[in-house]
Amino acid sequence: MAKIEGIKITNFRTLKDVSLGRFWNQQNSESLTPMTAVIGKNGVGKSTLFDAFGFLADCLKSGVEEACDARERGGFSKILSKGQHGPIQFEIYYKEDGNARPITYELAIDLDNTGRPFVLKERLRQRRKGQKHGWPFSFLILNKGKGVVWKGEQEGLKIDETGDFDLLEFMDSLKSTDKEESRETEFVELDDNRRLGIATLGALKQHPRISSFRRFIEGWYLSYFTPDAARSLPLAGPQKHLNIHGDNLGNVVQFMEREHPKRFQTILNRIADKIPGIDIIDTEPTNDGRLLLRFNDKGFKDPFYAQQMSDGTLKVFAYLLLLEDPFPPPFFCIEEPENGLYHKLLETLATEFREHATGRKGSSQVFITTHQPYFIDALEPKEVWILTKSQDGFSKITRASDVDFIQNMVEEGQPLGALWYSDYLDAR
Repeated sequence: MAKIEGIKITNFRTLKDVSLGRFWNQQNSESLTPMTAVIGKNGVGKSTLFDAFGFLADCLKSGVEEACDARERGGFSKILSKGQHGPIQFEIYYKEDGNARPITYELAIDLDNTGRPFVLKERLRQRRKGQKHGWPFSFLILNKGKGVVWKGEQEGLKIDETGDFDLLEFMDSLKSTDKEESRETEFVELDDNRRLGIATLGALKQHPRISSFRRFIEGWYLSYFTPDAARSLPLAGPQKHLNIHGDNLGNVVQFMEREHPKRFQTILNRIADKIPGIDIIDTEPTNDGRLLLRFNDKGFKDPFYAQQMSDGTLKVFAYLLLLEDPFPPPFFCIEEPENGLYHKLLETLATEFREHATGRKGSSQVFITTHQPYFIDALEPKEVWILTKSQDGFSKITRASDVDFIQNMVEEGQPLGALWYSDYLDAR
């Protein structure tokens, strides 16, 4: 399963310059863990960090202009860090699987001459087999919608970052040569420079590395779960995966019971054991072909249906069902899962997330934003990042394990959540 090793965000709201994890030119840093949690007080940028992932996914799906306007972002000028003059930039360092050579994706978004957002630069690069040092070779380079892409698994171009690289000059030099390199190279010009190059080129079989990265981002699950949506009764029809709002919960239940009946009942029993007060979870078919979830409370003879259950119970059920997906997303991000939950459930939920992220082959990488001490108690310092605000008003982030005081306190038996509750983490 693919995994993000590091992510860097520049000029996105309060995230003027924030980096988490390892990058191709920072190999001494430790990569992001399979389970990562970001903590911080209100207003330090946790929601912005969550939305940065959503913004990238929206850029791939709808284009950069639509992404700037979506989810009440308010347009490019509202999401650009205050006082800064573009571009908004992202860098993702990721592995397709445990043995693969990491790939770096770089994206820069700015305003064109008409004041509309467009893709200024886009680049994918990877080191050659056996290459452990030096600059990676670029196999996709796009400047303002024009550039070069290397077909198949060809290595691409090594660019000396200390010098000035002129893409147009390089393209002209390749056109005038018959070298093998020119036959491995494809010149591209996008029809719409407001759409990502990986969205267009990633649909072509001759670019497998680009296709893999596109599928990776398309598979991200960012939870905008709302209990009221989960209580709705959608039209009958099985659906394979839970959507971001959770309003197809009944459809996913229908799919699981139809396609994996034995496993599904085991899943329901396992989830019931983890929700306080719930004895049995089962289903009841309706006359119109839908499937209703029934929760048998230990104190009552008759069951309750999902439409009657508390927000917290529905939320825990949805998260645990997501973790039991036979084909889970490669990466999922949840903002403040503690909202509406009984505090003693949080440590259990954190443990479930970690066991999923570090467990069986094919599990997801989990990214959480939270400020709940009980949730943090279940985590290790290397899994926790502390988000604060600098004096200039912009966010800064520190890994808890990089602070000797915190690491020493945890090794002496102090719970990480207790240190957070007592303001020791924020004070460092």
